[in-house]
Amino acid sequence: MKTTAISKAVPNVRKVSRKSVLRKNVDFTLLALPALVILLVFNFVPMPGAVLAFKNYNFIDGIFGSPWVGLKNFTFIFSTSDALLALKNTLVYNAVFIITGIGGSVLLAILLNEVVSRKLLKLYQTAIFLPYFLSWTIVTYIVVALLDNSKGLVNIILHKLGFAGVEWYFEPQYWFWIHTILHFWKTMGYAVLLNYAYILSIDPAYYEAASIDGASRFQMAMKITVPALRPIILINFLGALGRIFNADFGQFFLVPLESPSLLNVSSVLDTYVYSALRGAADLGMGAAAGLFQSIAGFALVLGANFFIRYRYGRDRAMF
Repeated sequence: MKTTAISKAVPNVRKVSRKSVLRKNVDFTLLALPALVILLVFNFVPMPGAVLAFKNYNFIDGIFGSPWVGLKNFTFIFSTSDALLALKNTLVYNAVFIITGIGGSVLLAILLNEVVSRKLLKLYQTAIFLPYFLSWTIVTYIVVALLDNSKGLVNIILHKLGFAGVEWYFEPQYWFWIHTILHFWKTMGYAVLLNYAYILSIDPAYYEAASIDGASRFQMAMKITVPALRPIILINFLGALGRIFNADFGQFFLVPLESPSLLNVSSVLDTYVYSALRGAADLGMGAAAGLFQSIAGFALVLGANFFIRYRYGRDRAMF
């Protein structure tokens, strides 16, 4: 009798607890609803359109009526040396962006945590975060103002110092570093504030105990702050790894001003697909390129997540 009564009572308790949890979090659920709707509309609803990657699309037959071509649309991604160059540039740039982005964001977050003055802290936070809101169109105008061959600020300073000016848009050897610096400057603010918020959640007792033991600020940062940031570092790494086959189209298409001299250092998969399809307007090839980027990135995330779960434990992995 008692066992039966308990077994009947437990499900009721679980149902009540779930209802109470939903009732308590209704405000947060409503707050997340617009983002959920956007996610469904722009990420899940278009998924059936991925079938275009395997079809020779024409407007008369439509998406599902167009003839099948199998994997033919995927061959153009690897069919030419230009495509392989774009793939190499995409992987190399994103690898550098991941390293500089994660390392730089952790370093700047730790430095922000060392700022004592509240006014200076707000000033630094604004200066770091402001570029994140700028579009690549605005950034392009800023770069032109700095690097224009005749009226650019950098060349004006070089002339004042007695050096010859540099024709930046015709010298490809500088643009790997230019792209790296621009990406770091524009995208760093968001990651820095995330890491800084995580640092603020660390129990101050750890720092107090380390200070009593005679640890320096550098030692406290390396022994307390960085290990505490490991979970968010791993999550950021997994997220960035999933986008390693995707490049920022605005950065690599707009900033170099489509200069033919910079094609070898500014051609990535996104710009290559755009340039290849601008004349042909083959939607099947465009869909194939997008599907390849998504599947390859997803496979990398799965592999890296499995390794992190095996190496650091389930709590450190994303899923």
